[in-house]
Formats: sequence, structure tokens, C-alpha cells
Amino acid sequence: MTKLAERYRELIEAGELQPDGDQQRAINHLVRCTDELQAAPRRGSVIWRALGKKPEPVRGVYLWGGVGRGKSMLMDLFYGCLDIESKRRVHFHEFMLDVHERIREERKKERGDPIEPVAETIRDDARLLALDEMVVNNTADAAILSRLFTSLLGHGVTIVTTSNRPPADLYKEGINRSLFLPFIDLVEEKLEIIPLNGPTDYRLERLGGMPVWHVPNGEKATAALREAFFRLTDYSPDDAANVPSEEIAVPGGRTLHVPKSLKGVAVFSFKRLCAEARGAPDYLAIARRYHTVIIVGIPVMGPELRNEASRFKVLVDALYEHKVKLLAAADAEPQELYEEGDGAFEFERTASRLIEMQSEDYLALGHGVDAARISDD
Repeated sequence: MTKLAERYRELIEAGELQPDGDQQRAINHLVRCTDELQAAPRRGSVIWRALGKKPEPVRGVYLWGGVGRGKSMLMDLFYGCLDIESKRRVHFHEFMLDVHERIREERKKERGDPIEPVAETIRDDARLLALDEMVVNNTADAAILSRLFTSLLGHGVTIVTTSNRPPADLYKEGINRSLFLPFIDLVEEKLEIIPLNGPTDYRLERLGGMPVWHVPNGEKATAALREAFFRLTDYSPDDAANVPSEEIAVPGGRTLHVPKSLKGVAVFSFKRLCAEARGAPDYLAIARRYHTVIIVGIPVMGPELRNEASRFKVLVDALYEHKVKLLAAADAEPQELYEEGDGAFEFERTASRLIEMQSEDYLALGHGVDAARISDD
């Protein structure tokens, strides 16, 4: 039994996972991918040269399904058990930001189509590219994906990715979508398409009906959010002091420090997010990167905190539009956060969204922007 299959079986036997037919089928495909990648000769090795031609690339995997079906967990297992050095894992949004930056640099050289040299540099970095949460919602990405992936696959890069949507629903109703259809055809031809749509929403099940908005700020609220974090991430509470942090890319060449970042869950203080000079690019980077955001220390606001309130409104809009789950500790319920003074009327929309974000219907939505909004504003 391979390391990946054995680790999955151990988690089921330990009661940390429930038997799930869709997950087991996905594991079988990921085991095949793991075995073939580990057996394949390294580029430039003696065996590789002895073949006299480039080896056939290992067929990748496209895992898709609704929220909480175990996609990130399976990617964690696969990537952690894969014993090769030349591998890279990155969130799809961050990957595309990096690709566009490389393309801009290549265009400065005026050497023709920049896609090919960009694909070569990516290939030199890794022969396994693991992409978390593929979602295509802008024309800039849609315009280059078919050529980019064709080139990457042609260079022998194996792609394993997760998504909330089947390939046919990517960039749905997007501008000039007909130009994007070759990418869908390519993915369906070159990758194993594996659905994960079992009956259990593991992420919501782990919350166990816990409230997501806690009032007031204090030890009780902090303890509840701490428990939710460990349930969502499987991280041991005994090692709470060592929860990893992360620097995420923000358009414009900046990075944003995330104090606690694990398995698509981020933890911030209100002060860090809204008392400091931040704007829409910061909040969009967070919304695209994380399926769940935990915020502590949200105060009651008024005209004296109008700047903080304005940033908070932009933050909530970004999280709402990307269907991010928000867990929070605040000094008041949403409708009481900003009741009086200049700006109170404008805050009503934010309060309405915060209330909706606590509903079961909202919490059951998959992460990411869709062509259809949750509601009409």
C-alpha cells in the first residue's frame, strides 16, 4: 500500500474521517498520479536521456465539488505524501498573478509570444503543479489559460487542481466565453475529472451548528472562535502557539501578513484589517485566498471611527461577493455596530450582509465569485 493510501486509511480508522465513496475514488486516482510521478525519470537524468525522447507527462487530476467535501484535505494528503523534490503548490489566484507578472517581463524583451518562455520557467521550477481553488472570473486569465496550459502540459508539467465547479462551469457567462472553451476541452482531455459531491458537508459539520457571530468581545468569544479554528483545520490545540502565518500577494507588488493561516482559514484582528491603511486590493486578496476568515475585536463604530468603518464595509463586500465564511467576535450585533452619526445610513447595507452571512443558505455556498450574485443589490 502506498504512503498516500495508507495515510487515508489511518485517518478513517482513527475516526478523523468518515468513509466516503467519492473521496475513496479520488484517493485511488491520486495514488496513481503519485506512483507515476515518483517512478518517472527526472528531466535530464541518465534514464531520461537514454529514452531518446521526452517521456509522456503524468496525467493530472481535477478535483471538484461543493463546499466542505474534502478537496483541500485530499490535496494536503497528496502533496504531503508525494516524494519528489520538483513540486510546487500555490493558490490559483496567486499563481495567475505570478503568471501575469512573468508575461509582463517577457513582453519587455520583445521576442514574440511570451507564453512559451513563461511556461518553460514554470516547468523549470516544478514538474508537479498543485493549484488550489481554480476559479476563472476575469477576462485576463481566461484569455491566456488555454495557451498556457497547452504549453505547460507540452513541457511535461503534471497539474493537480481543486475547484468548486466542474470544468464546463468555469468562466460561466463570462465575456467572450467562446474563446475560453478550448481551455475547458483541454482540461477534460488531459486531466482526470473527479467529482466530490458526497452527501456530507464536512466543513459545516465540523462547526456543529456553532454560531459564527459572537457578542461581546472577550474570553468567551475568543474561546469559541479558537475552537472553531481547530475544528476547521484539524490543527492540534496543544500546539496553538505554533499555528503557521503567511504572507499573501497583493496586486501592486505588495504582500499582506496573515497572523494565522491554515487550510484556507485565516485569523485577523479588526485593528490589523481596518485600523491600518488598507484598501480593496488587500481585501480582495484575502477573499480570493481564504474560504473562511475569523476576525476578533470588532468594535461599535461611529463618526470617530469613520475610516475604520469605511474599510470594514469594503472588507465585508469582498468577503460577501466571494462567499467567504465569516466568523467574528464583536461588541454588538451587526445592526448595532454603527447606529448613529454620519455614515450610519450607508452602514445599513453592510449590517444586512453580515446578517445574511450567518444564514445556513449562505454558509452552504461554495467559495468564489459566480456569475450570479447571491442577491441583487
